[in-house]
Amino acid sequence: MYLPPHDPHVDDPMRFKPLFRIHLMERKSATVECMYGHKGPHNGHIQIVKKDEFSTKCNQTDHHRMSGGRQEEFRTWLREEWGRTLEDIFHEHMQELILMKFIYTSQYDNCLTYRRIYLPPSSPEDLIQPGLFKGTYGSHGLEIVMLSFHGRKAKGTKITGDPNIPAGQQTVEIDLAHPLQLPDIENLRDFSELSRIVLEVQEQVRRDEQQQEQEQEEHSQQAASQPASPLAGEGAEGEETAAGAEGMTQDKAPASQPFVLPMGVISRNEDYPRTCRICFYGTGLIAGHGFTSPERTPGVFVLFDDDRFGFIWLELKSFSLYSRIKVPFQNAQAPSREAFDEMLKNIQSLAT
Repeated sequence: MYLPPHDPHVDDPMRFKPLFRIHLMERKSATVECMYGHKGPHNGHIQIVKKDEFSTKCNQTDHHRMSGGRQEEFRTWLREEWGRTLEDIFHEHMQELILMKFIYTSQYDNCLTYRRIYLPPSSPEDLIQPGLFKGTYGSHGLEIVMLSFHGRKAKGTKITGDPNIPAGQQTVEIDLAHPLQLPDIENLRDFSELSRIVLEVQEQVRRDEQQQEQEQEEHSQQAASQPASPLAGEGAEGEETAAGAEGMTQDKAPASQPFVLPMGVISRNEDYPRTCRICFYGTGLIAGHGFTSPERTPGVFVLFDDDRFGFIWLELKSFSLYSRIKVPFQNAQAPSREAFDEMLKNIQSLAT
């Protein structure tokens, strides 16, 4: 299991923790050992469910228990997971969220189902190299997000989740067709000024979507009455794709500009870069506990460099900082774009 660094140090390396191991024996037999807990390896079981999926089960869960009971287990988990003690956490809401996470994760006793995930495919037109990133999520701590590019959109999909937004959900969506021109550094400190700029772009996006829907409806009506030439259709699509790619390439390496968070915006990590390359309009997914009343809210995607980006959640007045995971995962590339898109659909359906 790969664990993120301790909150809020997103630039620190990932931590590694073995969960099980397999001993291959003679005559094609094998033994499985569960590595969970603090009493050493013990008897476990692995079952291949179907292609790209398997399950683990611990046969001796008493090895996971501690002499001090659940309280000692919780304090040990807190030191390992968060790098702190309960006395270090003064915020009651944060204490509640951490306790919820402990109860949720510890109930499985290493009886888990694993499904393969692919790293996102890359293209020369991409803003930066897609991949896995560590991100700050307020009192939830650090979570893992997969950044992938889909034409005029970029998506951040949660690989690890929390009591509000589960893994598999699309935490942020970036509209690459709507870059944001930030005000000068002094006016940027004024949250109301940034909010005004973002809401103006949000209204423009809404109008563009309405116009696009209207044009598609008119095109469908025309196509029903008079079939279009397939050659003309292919040419138009190619021109649009090329124009989009050219625009993104031009935006890919602009001059850096000063950056500072507006007054009143909360950040777990104050060590964010003070210059950025480019910003885009985007939306972020928020919800209540148990993924209740989910809604997409406006925000600002901030590209700092090839390995770091940020997102300002306008409604929450908070800032998430993301840093690339540089673990060299083997054999993790998707065999095709279609296979990757199918995987995204699958993990989202599991979350819902």
